[in-house]
Amino acid sequence: MADKYTEVIEKSRVTTDDAVVAERVKEILEKHLEENRNEETLKKIFNSIDLTTLKSTDSQQSVANFVERVNAFEEEYPGLPNVAAVCVYPCFVPITRTVLDVSEVDIASVAGSFPSAQTFIEVKIAEIALAVEAGADEIDVVFGLGDFYDHDYEELCDQLQEMKHACRNALMKVILETGALKTAKDIRDASVLSLYSGADFLKTSTGKEYPGASLEAAYVMCECIKEYYEQTGRMVGFKVSGGVATTDEALQYYTIVRTVLGDKWVATNETFRIGASRLANAVLSDITGVETKFF
Repeated sequence: MADKYTEVIEKSRVTTDDAVVAERVKEILEKHLEENRNEETLKKIFNSIDLTTLKSTDSQQSVANFVERVNAFEEEYPGLPNVAAVCVYPCFVPITRTVLDVSEVDIASVAGSFPSAQTFIEVKIAEIALAVEAGADEIDVVFGLGDFYDHDYEELCDQLQEMKHACRNALMKVILETGALKTAKDIRDASVLSLYSGADFLKTSTGKEYPGASLEAAYVMCECIKEYYEQTGRMVGFKVSGGVATTDEALQYYTIVRTVLGDKWVATNETFRIGASRLANAVLSDITGVETKFF
């Protein structure tokens, strides 16, 4: 008799055929990419960016300077929407909360033993709780790949649910690390388990050890989010991260999300995000028509 985790995976009708996924991605981009190449869409993309600094050399001063650029944006570019959030390591949440002076920009923090998720659950919970207590609005956690490949779905999902509880009122984004999930089936299964464990967002990648996002992974994840919404009525967000550096790359992911999930998913940054550092300047340059290094 299958356990409840296997049952929920087996109920999914999302395709796990890699060739079919690749063909659908190609069709979507050929049909819809150019219709999204306009200023309104670029503004939406910019407003969906989680402006990220996750470097080993980050310091209190460098993070404060980073956040001050977000503070200065409105005065420099009146009429343009700001980024969605700034994303930092947990120890920099306090300085970010102190310096950030823009109410519509959230504070996101990676936590729970980013980027590997390889530590005791007690350590993960403590780190998440401390980040939330310090002022994080959103927590980006990492999916337990070890438990997943051991097929220990109960441990995997229990940990996700415990981390969700530790987030309290903060959103929990679950990073699947799709560069390590080699097939559409693995991405589908990981997405389903994360959704039913309380994820508020599915996120592609850490941007660290493994290859970053791919259009094929994004397609499968969005199909899983769509199926989950049809079954439960709960809108779960999608965040692409890991190597998205150009406007054209961002437009391709936007096109996948809009086509699969519909306009309401990309209408607000509450359900669509792009985690990036270099992308903000690229999109801003294309909106204004002047090359900028503002961030």
